[in-house]
Amino acid sequence: MVATIKDIARKTGVAASTVSRVLGNKQSGYSQATAAKVRAAAKELGYKRNQAAVELVKQRSNVIATVVSSVKTSFSGQIIDGIQSEAIKHGLNLIIIYSNSADPVEQRRALMTAIERPVRGILLLSIALSAENLELLQESQIPFCFLSIGFNDQRFPFISSDDRQIGYQATQLLLAKGHRKIGLAAIDKYPYTGRLRLEGYREALKEAGITPKDDWVQLGDYSYTSGQAAMKAYGGKTKLTGIIAGSDEAAVGILNQARDFGLNIPDDLSIVSIDGTEICEMVQPQLTSVTQAFYKMGVEGVKRLEAPDAEKKIVSKQQIYTSISIVERESVRDIGHQDK
Repeated sequence: MVATIKDIARKTGVAASTVSRVLGNKQSGYSQATAAKVRAAAKELGYKRNQAAVELVKQRSNVIATVVSSVKTSFSGQIIDGIQSEAIKHGLNLIIIYSNSADPVEQRRALMTAIERPVRGILLLSIALSAENLELLQESQIPFCFLSIGFNDQRFPFISSDDRQIGYQATQLLLAKGHRKIGLAAIDKYPYTGRLRLEGYREALKEAGITPKDDWVQLGDYSYTSGQAAMKAYGGKTKLTGIIAGSDEAAVGILNQARDFGLNIPDDLSIVSIDGTEICEMVQPQLTSVTQAFYKMGVEGVKRLEAPDAEKKIVSKQQIYTSISIVERESVRDIGHQDK
């Protein structure tokens, strides 16, 4: 059986990424003692470097790896459709790798699955990598781009909606309909998507002279069950007149739980969903949404990987916000100023 980098890593107790750097003759990130140990183990195990794969990575592999969060979402399919459509135009093939977006060990496994293959580039869908895994991704020297998640750090290219604006515009929509007691439900506590949407929500309320109560915000993971849990926390006698759901799945969870409480949507409670996938039109009443351009994110992600090297180095083009739009359907009611 042919020895692999993982075999050497297990034998030496050295990270696979470090083994890769040593055997690739990279000049930093390890000590001479570590290098000696790795090379001795490689010799003992009969490791042979796959030069063809190395050349594919450095030259023109025709494969793009897409790392997708294993958290169930309704929008990842739209992004993948965009990636696939644009990849075909460039004669590229696509492999999809699933990862638990919150688990650093699982993230690393998914990244190594991509890094150890001859891929032209890596696209990462809505995954907030740990600091160590971000470093691993950069050290791989494989072109990459995040999709549907943004960063403050200019080192990390992304194509995403502006999540602060999503939170702000969703809240503004309800404010414009007369709502003053507005909840934000099923958003995560991590320092990217959820935090930015919360900032936008609070900014809009502050401009309206409203101080939200602590229990107006219910954390979750954007899932149907976290929407249900949020609505249970609000209770059937909630004083909220409007709720912003962190995703379409969460919005349906809120909708169904509200009905179990005997509430009518939108007469007793208005719901604004974030994402705007086909789910919004599959339920009754149909969900008003802040709709994101997911398909375009996928298309632009492939274009980003295919851009000339000089263009990739232009900071202004590394971080791109795609458009968002308000699509009004049936789940929001104009209440004037009844709840003041």
